[in-house]
Amino acid sequence: MLTMKTLIIIPARYASSRFPGKPLKLIAGHSLIKRVYMLAAAVGGVEAVYVATDDQRIKTHVEEFGGKAVMTPVGCRNGSERVYAALDCIPEKPDTVINFQGDSVLTPPVVLNELVSCMKSFPEVEVATPAVRLSWDEYEKLLEAKKAQPTSGTLVVCNRNNDALYFSRALIPHIRNRSDTDKSPVCRHIGIYAYRLEALKRYLELEPGILEELEGLEQLRLLEHAVPVRVVEVDCGGRTLYSIDTPEDVAIAEEIIKTEGEPVSLS
Repeated sequence: MLTMKTLIIIPARYASSRFPGKPLKLIAGHSLIKRVYMLAAAVGGVEAVYVATDDQRIKTHVEEFGGKAVMTPVGCRNGSERVYAALDCIPEKPDTVINFQGDSVLTPPVVLNELVSCMKSFPEVEVATPAVRLSWDEYEKLLEAKKAQPTSGTLVVCNRNNDALYFSRALIPHIRNRSDTDKSPVCRHIGIYAYRLEALKRYLELEPGILEELEGLEQLRLLEHAVPVRVVEVDCGGRTLYSIDTPEDVAIAEEIIKTEGEPVSLS
């Protein structure tokens, strides 16, 4: 295993159209951004964790609970741009950077640990992202959910090297004949990305492709330009993955925390 410097950077902007001020909203007594930061801080093999933000209120709050934060331009078009912009303000120059979305409030640290391990163990991997294989019961629930909300959940199919063949909001692969295995062949993508620095720079320079525009999935830009994306299959240990997109999601996240407990210590 090679020794490589790895940073986790959490992009967090204030002016979300669906949930303004989302990073500072309280979830069971702690702000969203503190919860996400503490998840990242529990990951092994990482030199540092930073929040990349465009708002002084978020930066101040992060520093108040003992975290690190840097200011980035308001005009960043997406989280990947914000992560790359943050590197200009960070003294550590990593080999690998992990873009950990600022609304991923219930992602178990094991997911990030597996991603870090992949990037350190396989230096040829330029980009990696996690996915979880669904049980047949989880598959049935997703099938029902997509009848009501077809764009809910992103799926991924891979080749034998575990490199992504395709990401889609559609339920792939189509299952014509079920097997007797405990797990289905369906893998749900978890929207976290590990990049070598040169791969992140290249991604931001690439033109969006037709598949990205049709599906509304930025990661398809990499596949359309023949950049391999390694998919790391993870086991969440029975914990529910959940992100905050709207104010209504807060109560759902709080109920999950009440039922399953805190994923990490927040002290």
